[in-house]
Amino acid sequence: MIDEIRIDDLGVIGRAHVRLGPGLTVLTGETGAGKTMVLTALGLLLGGRADPATVRTGSTAAAVEGRVLLAPGSPALERARDAGAEVDDDGTLVVLRTVSAGTPDSPGRSRAYLGGRSVPQGLLAEIAEELVTVHGQADQMRLRSAARQRAALDAFAGPAHAAVLTEHAATWSERARVQAELEDRVARARERAREAELLRLGLAEVERVAPQPGEDLQLAAEAERLGNAEDLRSAAAGAHVALVGDEDAADVGAAAVVLVEEARRSLEQAGHHDRALADLAVRAAEAGYLLADLATELSSYVQDLQADPARLDAVQRRRAELTGLTRSYGEDVAAVLEWAQGASDRLLDLDGGQERVTELTARREALDERLRGLAGTITATRTDAAARLAAAVTDELASLAMAGAHLEVVVRPADEPGPHGADSVEMLLVPHAGAPARPLGKGASGGELSRVMLALEVALATADGSGAATPGTFVFDEVDAGVGGRAATQVGERLARLARGTQVLVVTHLAQVAACADRHLVVTKSVAGGVDVVTESDVREVRGEDRVRELARMLSGQDDSATARAHAAELLAQSVGR
Repeated sequence: MIDEIRIDDLGVIGRAHVRLGPGLTVLTGETGAGKTMVLTALGLLLGGRADPATVRTGSTAAAVEGRVLLAPGSPALERARDAGAEVDDDGTLVVLRTVSAGTPDSPGRSRAYLGGRSVPQGLLAEIAEELVTVHGQADQMRLRSAARQRAALDAFAGPAHAAVLTEHAATWSERARVQAELEDRVARARERAREAELLRLGLAEVERVAPQPGEDLQLAAEAERLGNAEDLRSAAAGAHVALVGDEDAADVGAAAVVLVEEARRSLEQAGHHDRALADLAVRAAEAGYLLADLATELSSYVQDLQADPARLDAVQRRRAELTGLTRSYGEDVAAVLEWAQGASDRLLDLDGGQERVTELTARREALDERLRGLAGTITATRTDAAARLAAAVTDELASLAMAGAHLEVVVRPADEPGPHGADSVEMLLVPHAGAPARPLGKGASGGELSRVMLALEVALATADGSGAATPGTFVFDEVDAGVGGRAATQVGERLARLARGTQVLVVTHLAQVAACADRHLVVTKSVAGGVDVVTESDVREVRGEDRVRELARMLSGQDDSATARAHAAELLAQSVGR
């Protein structure tokens, strides 16, 4: 709901504060007073195109600020927050639009702000589409497009129809997913076959070589040892001699084992006199044992180490086989084994491709069958709802000075089925008896179109259990064009009925319509001047005697006529009693 609008330097309006609210609000005033500027201001807040020519003469810029109250969880509220707008705790959102007048050398520019954040003009229009519906000669009507007409009929059809639509849309989405996967698998069949063949060749090579975990590291160590056998033997033998001496030599006194043993004896003899030396003698004995063990192991190493050219050749050939695998499938044997496991899993998936194609084909056929059943149900309920909606709107038109007019809602097969079913929906208007049925927006005057839209909105808003997602605000301009007498009263009653569940703003020239309003705003014009004449308009709410006076002016053109004021008071009394 739009709570209030502030206007500065827009057209003939210098400054105005327009307070709105729930229910029906009417805007009246003499021709040329500035009612159009109020609608222009509203259009700017709704993301409409800005015209620098609308900036008040003598001003450099115009500004329009509005406060909009959004329902919790509404799409408009979420979209505003996504754009970074700040929203009050009660859901109030501030919208600001500025328009600069510009100069001959620099055209005027427009800026839009949402919740304190600068945003593109298009974002205001996007949010406004969820909030406000404007009906007037210069505005695009909400139900002009085929998609909107279909959506309106679906909303009128009720919640059971909506549930079938939801299931159809979900089934359609699933069918599209299945079809996409099926097409992908069929299109890639040759590529998948080639991939499978390459995987089989690679796995066969790995199976032939049969690498073992860590085998490459073990073979590398063995090759290093066999390739340097003589050097290793010489080093081990020299170390052995240093420990125990050379058995072929006469002098072994310099051997490490002998020297340590001599040290042990010396310490042991002196240890009788000092416990510290006795402890050191024990440690010397331990060192001797370690040296003896080391000498034994060196002796065994020298005896076991043999230069084996045949084994070295076998190791090198095995390493060459493993290198062939690592060159193609991984940097080492561990990586090759990991690739082989992944290739095996992938091959199972590729080999099962035809089975998946068969499965997807069967699934698609089942979904097609389900879609045909759901689409048939949707067509049936739409056809029934179309007749009811046409009758309801036609009844409304009869009370809106269009007794010879009627609405036709045609449901026919669509060129292509879609997520919303297999139908196309078109609303046709017969403006008077004997006239051909024509699409909405063609072959009717602006006033007639506004009344048709009013009849549609009333029918949609009052449909039992429709669950229709009506916008928060309706704006009607010239809905009363060409209407008078009792028909004007009927227009006012229907606007009031529509306003029971939403906010309605109407620009009207009819006292019968204005009398039905919950709130009455008047645009008044004043002229001040000297040499240059300046015209300025103001917008104010009228109540009590001021409202009676305005209704009298609308009835007779004279607000001081006793007869007109009596009639105006009677209109107000009748509207309160309804």
